[in-house]
Amino acid sequence: MLKLMYQLWAGLSGDKLEKLQEEEQVEKPFIRKQMKIRFPERGRSGKEVVTIKNMGFSYEDKVLFEKANISIGRGEKIAIIGPNGCGKSTLLKLIMGLQSPDNGEVILGEHNVLPNYFEQNQAEALDLEKTVLDTVAEVAEDWRIDDIKGLLGRCNFKADMLDRKVSLLSGGEKARLAFCKFMVTPSTLLVLDEPTNHLDIPSKEMLEEAISEYEGTVITVSHDRYFIKQIVNRVLEVKDGNLEDYNGDYDYYLEKNLDAREKALEREAELEDKSPKAKAKSKMSKAEREARKKQKMQAFQQAKQKSKGLKNSKRWN
Repeated sequence: MLKLMYQLWAGLSGDKLEKLQEEEQVEKPFIRKQMKIRFPERGRSGKEVVTIKNMGFSYEDKVLFEKANISIGRGEKIAIIGPNGCGKSTLLKLIMGLQSPDNGEVILGEHNVLPNYFEQNQAEALDLEKTVLDTVAEVAEDWRIDDIKGLLGRCNFKADMLDRKVSLLSGGEKARLAFCKFMVTPSTLLVLDEPTNHLDIPSKEMLEEAISEYEGTVITVSHDRYFIKQIVNRVLEVKDGNLEDYNGDYDYYLEKNLDAREKALEREAELEDKSPKAKAKSKMSKAEREARKKQKMQAFQQAKQKSKGLKNSKRWN
């Protein structure tokens, strides 16, 4: 019966369909709209959100930061990048006041700076005795219960899971629940440590869209380069105990950092070689794909040659 309804709906002209609807012979199939999720904001913060002055910090015998300086203003969306173990997550903890610098200062702005922190082990802090719905509802100040259910639904929590205790959830489900809890917490500053871990593609897209429309400040650490490209307008690279500032988006960072551009091109070429199925599904023709591959290789060679030239010039000067 349902199949017939869809066939009629798709095949009938507008006039005939309206007539049948008036006669109650055909019912329009129900199509659920995807609700938009937005981070709740609490007004505007002051212009100065985070200030780091001559900060030094060591972990065990390793110096992570040595006289680091940076200022982060209202509305900036910043990616902190660098190799594993360089101190990216530690920097977020220092900003949040969860750790103290060995010397120097890390200052949150005084006027209405309300941070909302998402850390990698967020799921471990959930109350195991609470239900899925109660976990999110207890921090959702201005959300209707139907909107909370809609958010949980978008993160793959079906109706029969809402009254389930957190202790009965899998690791991935706990991570997604922690993400939902994060999404409803009011703030003017988002601090995110690998937020896309354990998220499926629709949830990642929801997060990207919500951040894009967020008027507050965002500071994120992420290995998901696509996610970073979608949301940031400034890049901070942790390097040799300092913070190198690239006042532009991720493409600007790649343009200015030849080593990073080479690695990005190598990574793209490697992914394409490992994903023949993805290439087969592409809408591009074979000729277009070959042209794109050639273009990438040319860009890679040009970047490599330019990098070599710069190194040689430094060597002889």
